[in-house]
Amino acid sequence: MLGNSRSTTLEAFTKATATPGSLVHTDGLLSYRGLAKLGYRHRPRAQASAAPGEHLLPRAHRAISNLKAWMHGTHRGVSDEHLPVYLDEYVFRHNRRGTPMAAFQTLLGLGAIHRPTTYRQITRRAA
Repeated sequence: MLGNSRSTTLEAFTKATATPGSLVHTDGLLSYRGLAKLGYRHRPRAQASAAPGEHLLPRAHRAISNLKAWMHGTHRGVSDEHLPVYLDEYVFRHNRRGTPMAAFQTLLGLGAIHRPTTYRQITRRAA
């Protein structure tokens, strides 16, 4: 996960996840302004310039909204320490949302071949 929204951080993330020449859609944050100099086709749009009721990245807004609703409805609170594990669970559930029995069968299979995960592994503490 990103530690901050500085241009150096966002540029490093873009380099690690997108090929130069790719079209990169972003919000209007000024930290993205150097992407064009790095060889990306940058298309910024500020939420303020959107028409009333229009979301600039509707699927991203929906995914984040669903994640937040799931977090608040299922867990009631999530610490930074456990966040990666909760996100892993959410992605697992989301990717199998159309076939709930497949998710159950996958979990049974994984449980049969893997040892239980320890608290230290979940929190990534040194052994």
